[in-house]
Amino acid sequence: MLPAISGEGTAHIIASGKLALAIATDVALVTGMRFDQFARVFGGAHADGSLGAPEMVVPPLPHATTGDKQGRRPHRREELATFSTSPMTPVFILQTWLLGILSAGLIAGVVYAAREWQHRSWIWDPVHQQSIFSPSLGWNEDTAILVAAVALALIVLFGAAIIKTIAKISLKSAGGEARPQPPAPAAIHKIKRPDGSILHVECFGPEDGTPIILTHGWTLNGNAWKYFLRLMAGRFRLIVWDEPGLGRSTRPANRDYSLENLAGDLQAVLALAKGRPAVLLGHSIGGMITLTFSRLFPQELGGRVMALVLTHTTPTDPVRTTKGAALYTVLEKPVLVPLMYLTIALSPLFWLLNWLSYLNGSAHLSVMRGSFAGTETWEQVEFAARFQLHASPAVVARGMLGMMRYDASGVLHRINVPTLVVAGDRDTTTMPQASDWMEARIPNCQRVTLGPARHLGHMEHNEFYCTSVRLFVEECGREASSVPASSDGRLL
Repeated sequence: MLPAISGEGTAHIIASGKLALAIATDVALVTGMRFDQFARVFGGAHADGSLGAPEMVVPPLPHATTGDKQGRRPHRREELATFSTSPMTPVFILQTWLLGILSAGLIAGVVYAAREWQHRSWIWDPVHQQSIFSPSLGWNEDTAILVAAVALALIVLFGAAIIKTIAKISLKSAGGEARPQPPAPAAIHKIKRPDGSILHVECFGPEDGTPIILTHGWTLNGNAWKYFLRLMAGRFRLIVWDEPGLGRSTRPANRDYSLENLAGDLQAVLALAKGRPAVLLGHSIGGMITLTFSRLFPQELGGRVMALVLTHTTPTDPVRTTKGAALYTVLEKPVLVPLMYLTIALSPLFWLLNWLSYLNGSAHLSVMRGSFAGTETWEQVEFAARFQLHASPAVVARGMLGMMRYDASGVLHRINVPTLVVAGDRDTTTMPQASDWMEARIPNCQRVTLGPARHLGHMEHNEFYCTSVRLFVEECGREASSVPASSDGRLL
């Protein structure tokens, strides 16, 4: 028989979790609502329902894919057009705040319920004329409040473990995939830059191998290439660097995180190829840095740079090529930019909230929804979720401000080296239309579409991705060796 709980007791039980549950509902709405209705209200949506910036959309082109053929039933995560995005572009600032508020709300719920239970456990003893601590444990509303406090506390501290247990039932490889173990670096370099930053660079693989310079996505660091290193280090000379303020690279003294400054850093790293024609491979902002490099240093293309690989990236402000661009473009200046500066000012607080989001599992859920497409392993989710623990929120926000001022669309038709564009068929962070745009305008361009894949498709499908890059680089190497060079080393 269920206990009789008074209206007042029920109100306390509900109130104990009200903040957390209300905020959780808001987050669920923001990460799970269909967006097409909103896009039509704010304008900019296309007749076919695509939501990229109007000037960036081109007709679909035939692509190679690792996924199912056209006409398949959409994957469960594809059926919901959501606000979810990967933590590598400016719109993620909204999720940063929502997840932070959710984490704070969960703690508030624990404190409220625990305080209410403690208050109820102190009773007045008329014999001794004093208050005594006498909790009433049993099938009653006092115990229900205590249970609510304990349940919320378990979510706060062990939510990620609970989610892991559930996720391993549905995700690929229930037994798990071992965390990637790349080889030890063959060389480590520190590059001092004019802005005061010191870039950390590691080199892997044979010294006489074709150099591939790997530029990671924002909020990540060089460790993000571990899957790539494991499969490719025995064949190529892989040069991996941490962007300033991330990983083991220090922050620039002038706080300049513009794409132009980062492109200058890439040019400095290129010197480690020691004159051998290199391939520039960039993921997300890494692709943006590569395109900015191509705009600022066109003389390097065909000389020290023999090819480009642009992975899950965009040629312009990523706010305009993300899912929901119609809305986010409207919110960019009045909402996103102020939130960036507020995040910079409250960076220590957000670093703490990031840890809480990681512990309660909301960070893992965000990564699963925004970065993967359903064929990932839990180990990949955990691997990706941990990066936000090491990235300073102030650095992340400054880099995102730099992305908002980025545009390299004008350089596409001037790229004179072979280029491989890699897209994810369900990428909501940099929509496939952005890859369509680049493919249609870069003269010597090949295209691979990973599927099902979102913004970390190159990690989710790491073997296929590495194979595609390997074949492309080997083809470029054969072509370069058959073309005579001019006196300055440039290919004729």
